[in-house]
Amino acid sequence: MKFPTTGLYAITQTDHKAIDTIIDEVAAAIRGGAAVVQYRDKNPIDAVRLARELAGLCHRHDVPLIINDDVELALETGADGVHLGKEDGHIIEARKRLGTNAIIGVSCYDSLERAVEAEQEGATYVAFGRFFPSSSKPLAAPARIETLAQARRALRVPIVAIGGILPGNGAPLLAAGADMLAVIGGIFDRHPEQSARAYLPLFKGAPIPS
Repeated sequence: MKFPTTGLYAITQTDHKAIDTIIDEVAAAIRGGAAVVQYRDKNPIDAVRLARELAGLCHRHDVPLIINDDVELALETGADGVHLGKEDGHIIEARKRLGTNAIIGVSCYDSLERAVEAEQEGATYVAFGRFFPSSSKPLAAPARIETLAQARRALRVPIVAIGGILPGNGAPLLAAGADMLAVIGGIFDRHPEQSARAYLPLFKGAPIPS
């Protein structure tokens, strides 16, 4: 499955939630217009089962499922790819395991150099952030909006912005050069379908579900 060129990138919120609840919330986010889903779970109860169910759900709606951190979990569960942080292995190794068509995203924090290197090594997309205070990643180092503008000039792969992004503060990130906005709490803190839908007007030409 291809990675979208623009849109809302939903990242699961899993702490203290049952598997069925997580599935229901992701389904609601997809109904609200999420274009990509990432399964992120720092304290998994049954990661294989949940990832497989998420893969089935996403694929029924032609939405790619990305697994955070875990190449082997992506391979085992039929996900479309993996997202790698700085401690999660190398792009080339992930590509060998997952195949030429896999989606491989890379966290670049505030480093344009890391993003350029990731693109050269075959990353599908790069992600920068955090741009705003985030309850999901409170200790993450801040990124500058200027980095997005520099990345837009230097890169050809899609650019994802992450970190405390809400419908009210996302527009400057897109204007600076981001293609997609990655969101956890802004979608899943409450009413995922309506919350996801609220981001869609930020994306030029994005369809707004009826």
